[in-house]
Amino acid sequence: MNTKLSVNINKIATLRNSRGGNTPDLLKIAMDCERFGTQGITVHPRPDERHIRYQDVRDLKSLLTTEFNIEGNPKEQKFIELVLQVKPTQVTLVPDATGQLTSNHGWDTIAHKDFLKEKIAIFKKAGIRTSVFVDADLKIIEGAKETGADRIELYTEEYAKQYHINREHAIKPFAMAAKYANELGLGINAGHDLSLENLNYFVQHVEGLLEVSIGHALISDALYLGLENTIQLYLRKLLADSRK
Repeated sequence: MNTKLSVNINKIATLRNSRGGNTPDLLKIAMDCERFGTQGITVHPRPDERHIRYQDVRDLKSLLTTEFNIEGNPKEQKFIELVLQVKPTQVTLVPDATGQLTSNHGWDTIAHKDFLKEKIAIFKKAGIRTSVFVDADLKIIEGAKETGADRIELYTEEYAKQYHINREHAIKPFAMAAKYANELGLGINAGHDLSLENLNYFVQHVEGLLEVSIGHALISDALYLGLENTIQLYLRKLLADSRK
């Protein structure tokens, strides 16, 4: 089983919005990503629509042929309504505050268990796979199971920060988290600051990794390497036997 690559295209929307108009063309780039081999597209519309707009999400739904993953905080009723209207393959619940620059922590699934159970039940009733953004903490992962989520998405910034210092130490909590999630029957996704440098080592040591969502690093690499070539390089890194 190879881990799927879902490309987060928020940064494309940020560039487009900086000048107005439709350059670069978000929809075309999403379709190009699919054509170049990615197995999914991720978007994270925020309430201020500073990058992905709600209409972008609606427009993408009719064009995409791979998995569609929508991220966001279900405290926003507008977000819930959008997801139920679009019915993506997966909704990933992220505890972002309004105006937050980027995601920087996972859910406390214990403190917010009742809230998450309520929202997850809404999405699952609509036939949408649910994933909860969490830190690599065993108690939090156990809490995610109790919410009824189908999957967790491991928040990997700490792994990325520690990778060049001591990669064996950096990967340990994530390998343990994955082992426990597998025992609980939770699917495993991962994302945040994964890159061409650190991705393959992560894949080698995180058992049962189903999907990674990568945006900032991949789009930045594409400026130098080209989008098609970059996607192919990331896909190769997702092969667990592609060892350095």
